[in-house]
Amino acid sequence: MIRYALTRLALLLLGLFVASALIFMTLRVLPGDVAQLIAGVNSTPDQVAAIRDRLGLDDPLPVQYAAWIGGVLQGDLGSSLLTGSSVADKLVQKGQVTIPLGLMAMTIAMLVALPFGVISAMRRGHADGTALNVTAQTLAAVPVVWAGMMLVVVFAVWLGWLPAQGFPRSGWSDPGLAFRSLLLPAITIGVIEGAMLMRFVRSATLQATGQDFVRTAAAKGLTRNQALVRHGLPTVGLSIITVLGLQVAGIIVGSVVIEQLFSLPGIGRMLVADVGNRDLPKVQGELLVLTGFVLVVGFVVDLVHRVIDPRQREAE
Repeated sequence: MIRYALTRLALLLLGLFVASALIFMTLRVLPGDVAQLIAGVNSTPDQVAAIRDRLGLDDPLPVQYAAWIGGVLQGDLGSSLLTGSSVADKLVQKGQVTIPLGLMAMTIAMLVALPFGVISAMRRGHADGTALNVTAQTLAAVPVVWAGMMLVVVFAVWLGWLPAQGFPRSGWSDPGLAFRSLLLPAITIGVIEGAMLMRFVRSATLQATGQDFVRTAAAKGLTRNQALVRHGLPTVGLSIITVLGLQVAGIIVGSVVIEQLFSLPGIGRMLVADVGNRDLPKVQGELLVLTGFVLVVGFVVDLVHRVIDPRQREAE
């Protein structure tokens, strides 16, 4: 197990290195000149050149990359070219919106997917099981932006239960108000992601019903559903853990879109603004942190899967 963990950790570090290089090089081919943006439209070429020299934008790309990675290894993600603020501090500040939003969305997705996915499989061939399956397929195909707008119309405009946009300036000093501000965006992401996860839960549950140990338990006197619940669902849980790791990426992407739609001051909205402003150090830091988070989740999922699945331990 220790050898496996060290191997996965080495792959994680390699993945982070490759991701950092790709992020750095991709941002360098984007159109626009941040030095010109800082200098203003009435600036002279000499002024723009002086800004580029001060910011190190004329240094060779390997030198710029080495300087950035050297700072990252020391815990410094850099500073904004436009405001001079610390990238790490901004990520911590904006993360107070994005992280709770992601956790709420993941919780809602699991509450939707796990029970309804299992029920849909256990009720296969019945009207209610078919209805659940059709509903999941329909919701999975709905664009998250359209779903968000429909939920705003219903719960914010018609019913007036939840705020349509924004996040309190006081942050989490008023937990109730902050929670209400994130509830509608979290439901939007959670229901769509939950519908996609529900389809997988249904398929994994149906596959478990065909396993020999489930059929053996049924032959000993249990009903099919009893045998599935007692012996099949633990196997389904192993598969679901793997898929949950993949769902994290979907929730991160969904958060970027939803933060724009609901005017939430989170990491996703900040990232979109920084890309438009060509604030490369901030964009680099934001993308590296988001990518690293996804890779770390995958690393943890692999280890958890290895710990709770005896078949993988026996294969060592």
